[in-house]
Amino acid sequence: MLFCNKEKVTPRERLLKVINGEIPDRVPVSLFIHDEGNFLKQVCPELNLDNPFGCKLKLIDFEKEIGLDIILRMLHGMTPFWISYGGLNTETQTANWEVSLKEYEKGESLVKSYLIKTPKKELLQEFSISEIAPGTFSYACTKKPIRNIEDLEVAIKYEPPMNRDYPEKVKDMVTKVKAYLGNYGITSVWVPGGSFNAASNLINLDMLYSLFLTDKIFFEKLMGFCIKRTFPFIEAICNSGVDTVSIGGNVPGGFLGPKIYEEYALPYEKKYIEFAKSKGVKTIYHNCGQIMGLIDSYKKLGSDIVEPFSPPPLGDGDLKEAKEKANGKFVIIGNVDQVNVLQKGSTNLVREVTKKTVEIGKTEGKYILQSADYLEYDTPMDNVKAYIETGIKYGRY
Repeated sequence: MLFCNKEKVTPRERLLKVINGEIPDRVPVSLFIHDEGNFLKQVCPELNLDNPFGCKLKLIDFEKEIGLDIILRMLHGMTPFWISYGGLNTETQTANWEVSLKEYEKGESLVKSYLIKTPKKELLQEFSISEIAPGTFSYACTKKPIRNIEDLEVAIKYEPPMNRDYPEKVKDMVTKVKAYLGNYGITSVWVPGGSFNAASNLINLDMLYSLFLTDKIFFEKLMGFCIKRTFPFIEAICNSGVDTVSIGGNVPGGFLGPKIYEEYALPYEKKYIEFAKSKGVKTIYHNCGQIMGLIDSYKKLGSDIVEPFSPPPLGDGDLKEAKEKANGKFVIIGNVDQVNVLQKGSTNLVREVTKKTVEIGKTEGKYILQSADYLEYDTPMDNVKAYIETGIKYGRY
């Protein structure tokens, strides 16, 4: 065991205090760790990816052992692949929605090619699964199904909705995981959104980034369709007892600029935030790319938490400036570089960067120390230990 928690405040209490705008005994020290593959596979080589619940228990056990304030990020097995990773509904067949599948190998990837037959026309999409590290897979819709407004109108009319048994399934998973986690932390489920992330699962990015300028009707129909198909999942997740939901905001990143973001992205991103918060759940808005130019926009967004303010070269995050500009409008999570510091840096570098980061972040509270993004495979345990020890030592108020 690396760390024995003798503190009187529980990790759950500490995290909730920060989220609710209070100053705890110290800054919560968390790590972004995927609940399947990547770093978890490194520390648990026997991990069985076919057992999502078991993966989450392994992750909880590990994070408890090393003394983290756990924010359990749940994605694996929480939603159907098509709603989270891309494409139209491939799990439900109806008389007006007939799905056939062909599989083939392309390089190191397994490609699932789906043909969807409807009364109006056929839609084609491809989904690729690639092993990028031992026991670590990437999933992506590599051929998007919506290529024009006619495709979209067919999908709007005929795509089957969320399965009726999904709310019960997700609630069962969250209930069991929360019971096992106890007071060692809080839970968060990645929901299918926000608006641009959801749209990018259906159309190519080059089309998405110009559509709001070239075809407003197409764009608005697409955004509406994304809300129609994702909100039932978000509602079910929010009603499951989860503490927070994580919402992707990296697709409408800082490269768009605040003017474009506020005119075309913000109105729809706010709908996702407002819908989740209306269910009594706290929101984490995640943009792991360029972010600094959107801080004023994020103050209008209304999310309880914004993360991760990835530092250069991963992003353009400047924690001191972010704290000053945010002015307490939202909690900030971040922003230790998980690649160049935690994975590839020396232990001394880890201590130096973590100390500087937590001392900047803890000013006036509303801050949680965390890696900028998920821990990579082959991250040294000595670096993880140094990060935790340093964060706890210098994060006290």
